[in-house]
Amino acid sequence: MTTTDTPPRPPEPLSREALTKLVASRDLTEVMLAVPDMQGRLQGKVLNADVFLERLTDGVEMCAYLLATDIDMTPLDGFALTGWEQGFGDFLVRPDWSTTRLLPGRPGTALVLGTPHAGCRPLEVTPRRMLQTQLDRMRALGYLVKVGVESEFVLYEQSPEALKPAWGHNLDYALHHPPAADFLRRLSDVLHEAGIRYEALKTEGAPGQVEVSLAYTDALAACDDYTLYRHLALELAQRHDRAAAFMAAPETGVGSGLHLHLSLWTPAGEPAFIWHEQQGLPTLMEQAIAGLVSGLPHLAPLYAPTVNSYKRYRSHSFAPTRYTWGTDHRGCAIRVTGHGVGARLEVRLAGADANAYLALTAYLAALTDGIDNALAPPPPCAHDAYQDTQAIPVHRDLAQAVQYFQHSTFANNLLSEDVVRHYARAAQSELDCYRTHVTDLERHRGIR
Repeated sequence: MTTTDTPPRPPEPLSREALTKLVASRDLTEVMLAVPDMQGRLQGKVLNADVFLERLTDGVEMCAYLLATDIDMTPLDGFALTGWEQGFGDFLVRPDWSTTRLLPGRPGTALVLGTPHAGCRPLEVTPRRMLQTQLDRMRALGYLVKVGVESEFVLYEQSPEALKPAWGHNLDYALHHPPAADFLRRLSDVLHEAGIRYEALKTEGAPGQVEVSLAYTDALAACDDYTLYRHLALELAQRHDRAAAFMAAPETGVGSGLHLHLSLWTPAGEPAFIWHEQQGLPTLMEQAIAGLVSGLPHLAPLYAPTVNSYKRYRSHSFAPTRYTWGTDHRGCAIRVTGHGVGARLEVRLAGADANAYLALTAYLAALTDGIDNALAPPPPCAHDAYQDTQAIPVHRDLAQAVQYFQHSTFANNLLSEDVVRHYARAAQSELDCYRTHVTDLERHRGIR
């Protein structure tokens, strides 16, 4: 992952006028109006482009359970937003025209991201809206946020008997990988067609594991790109009888991360995280690190949202087990990396199951608190981070994390009580599912 003093900008969106011309020429027939949901998926409606542009540009009604459901799309009760008591009504999804782009592999279709509204106001529990709120807080301090995304997933071959990794051994940094070359070439083509700028595609350390590094850009655009990239990767794998597993721990002993590299910039385009190894860290960077180390234990359900998330946090696994920081240290939760104008913070806590909007929301909330209160970080880790018993341990499971989250004054103040209640309820529904279902491991150990 690299940065420059002028991070690349996202591709220019299609304007409403451009869409109208494409409809008139019959080059555009459908518009996919999509909402990034709590799980980071694109959900919504495929609309007739002509009717959409003629009558529905102010918004389209969708059932509010899109933001009150689990991974299986089960309508859940217990949310203030919607439920059986409220009758699972609709909200109005207003298009954000700045996100419009044509979809690869689906000729004649444009994608537009939408913002759910209650009355005239955006819903504050919407992941994309939550991130925008934190970006506004940072802007009030005089900074813009740039982000680079490193995404890992495991590619599986599908057969009637079982799933098996698409290749069977460590291909980390390999440049000769026949089992992976065809899929990576197709994925590259799809990303180019979608206007998603990426830095690198590579095979990773576990069997079947792929890492994709998206180009450094504005924070909201980076998360938009990542969400569409994940959608396209899942779709591409399925079309070729494969499965792309965006799980934190797809198998025992295997971890897939979602590492977010972030830095602050002035509105004039000057980097605020300039650092050289021979010098001490700038004060702003130290305050940001201090905020992350002290604040992120309160916000874990936003970046580690599933039961599976916590099975990635293992000793000497390259996933952190404690809230530590260090210079170019991949055992830490926060890694200072890069140099000069490319210096940045890599937060390594989120796994592949995380929603990028929510993970970055948590990171920026904590980071902003560090700057607001001029916090000082603990000493950096200069040894084995997994042996640092002075640092706060990562939560052992989702049950512990959600208890900490919902009773945290810090979380309720930084995110609002409504947001905390909403995502605590989502985490509780995840726990309820696992508490009532018998696993293969239980059957394997119990039936003899």
